[in-house]
Amino acid sequence: MPHAQARKLHLPTWATTLFVAVVVYLGVWYAGKQGWLSAYWYQVVEIAAFTAISALGLNLIYGFNGQFSLGHIGFYAIGAYASALVTKDYLVSWSGSQAGGLSWIIAGLIGVLIVLFLTRLLRVGALNKRIVANLSIDLKKHEARTLAALVTLLMVAVVLAAGAACAWVLQRGLSIVLSALMAAISPAVARHVVLTIALLAGASVAALVAYLIGLPLLRLGSDYFGIATLGFAVMVYTALQSSDLVIPTMKGARGMVGIPTWTTWGWAFGTLCVVVIIMRNLLYSSHGRAVISVREDEVAARMMGIDIAQSKAVAFAFGGFFAGLAGGLYAHLFGFLHPSTFNVVKGFDPLIIIVLGGLGSMTGTILASVMFALLIEGLRVLLPQGFEDWRFVVYPIFLLLIMLLRKQGLLGRTEWGWMRASMPAERDIPVPELPALNSAAGEHKEA
Repeated sequence: MPHAQARKLHLPTWATTLFVAVVVYLGVWYAGKQGWLSAYWYQVVEIAAFTAISALGLNLIYGFNGQFSLGHIGFYAIGAYASALVTKDYLVSWSGSQAGGLSWIIAGLIGVLIVLFLTRLLRVGALNKRIVANLSIDLKKHEARTLAALVTLLMVAVVLAAGAACAWVLQRGLSIVLSALMAAISPAVARHVVLTIALLAGASVAALVAYLIGLPLLRLGSDYFGIATLGFAVMVYTALQSSDLVIPTMKGARGMVGIPTWTTWGWAFGTLCVVVIIMRNLLYSSHGRAVISVREDEVAARMMGIDIAQSKAVAFAFGGFFAGLAGGLYAHLFGFLHPSTFNVVKGFDPLIIIVLGGLGSMTGTILASVMFALLIEGLRVLLPQGFEDWRFVVYPIFLLLIMLLRKQGLLGRTEWGWMRASMPAERDIPVPELPALNSAAGEHKEA
């Protein structure tokens, strides 16, 4: 009976985690309101929150799925610029209407999805092989391959044209409808609605790009995949340098200005909580276990019937989505975007964070993100004037010490609270008495 009462008094893990989250949120908010945290340090805490969001995305790709990616900063940049285009359009109508940019993003996403659907429906690869097999009966092998390639290219061109036509028609209608809806929303509510839509739009674009580049690149081995994703990050950085040739308001190498500064502590912390909930539930679902099994042993996972390519693509797309969310929050914190913010060197920050916190640990990633932000900015304040850049020497030394003394990172693969996998409920299993065996044992003792 006392044992049963003790179990009833035991708090569920979600309750303790929720309590800690509320305390952290209210503590930072109250400290900023009372002036205990300066505006500078308040901003540092906000940066730590969306840095954790980006790092969680990379941990899903590398720590949980085992794919060594160096192009995470590219998705961060895509989410930042895409969301900024939506909110800036709402303020200054750079596209000609308040929802022109948003309508193009939505229509473009749907157009690409249509192309992917038609490509899968037609099974272009399998169709190409059948055409080659049929033509090889009457033609030479190289002639059959050439004709099959031409037919395949023609089919791909038709599919692309269909997707582009659908996107163009859809954009026309969406621009009118969305502009009317935004004009009807009150200004007090519009800020939150538009920012929500912008963050989701930017994250969706980043996720779709991640899925598209992941389809061919994820066939590569871990090291080659890392080099290929690094090339993708360089491509994004180079494209942003000349982005004003396509969309003038992005300003290219001069930097995009006029972005509303709508990111607050509530937005940053709330988005982090949503990302943690999504990622935790994903990892402990059947799809998440398939993602983790690929990290452990690809051959064994394939033998168990797991679609390796699909599991990798899902993890890569979710990682890109989280990075896009973080990029959108960053864009609306400072109100200014420059391509140099998303250079290759900056892309190593989330990699350092997940290694420091522990590959395969959400709790470690969040803890390491806070430590990383506070350490970098704290050293900026603590070091003497003129020696601020030495912080980029001090924190690598700290990282090396962690790697030498604790190779698995701060927490390894340990989770805390609700982020830990739930265990089955305890049950009292009655043990039946066995009188025959007991009597036999008694007779044996008497003998």
